[in-house]
Amino acid sequence: MNNKGDRVCDRLYFIMPYRLHTRLHLPVPRDRVFAFFAAAENLGRITPPELGFQIRSATPVDMSAGALIEYTIKLWGIPLRWQTRISDWSPPARFVDEQLRGPYKTWVHTHRFLSVDGGTDIDDEVVYELPFGIIGRIVAPLVRLQLARIFRYRQAQVARLIV
Repeated sequence: MNNKGDRVCDRLYFIMPYRLHTRLHLPVPRDRVFAFFAAAENLGRITPPELGFQIRSATPVDMSAGALIEYTIKLWGIPLRWQTRISDWSPPARFVDEQLRGPYKTWVHTHRFLSVDGGTDIDDEVVYELPFGIIGRIVAPLVRLQLARIFRYRQAQVARLIV
């Protein structure tokens, strides 16, 4: 195979995205749960404090398809700017935020809200890719552990604040 073909195969193999999926059931109506997530200001309340999360956009954010939200977070003590776009806004069933600028090569977070058994299932799916080629692949297990910890914290805070 020629060099060009080798590069295409490498790119297809190494750009494989990672996925994180979580689900939380709350004994609360879907409209109430969705309203909590529709207020971008609540993100800081459900993010671990060591991430130093701050919204830089003017608040309240007008949540709708196309809305842009600017944040600052700290990863391992390093401050980073993060910008997301709401690419899908379908109240009260779902919304999707996509990273335009930030620590990941790609980040697509789908939030689904399902009416189930007198309450709501909050279903989060994140599809992400890490930057830095082989270095990103080496640190991927650590990143996955960190994300799982962040989402466990998030679930505990959501349950505490909404129920």
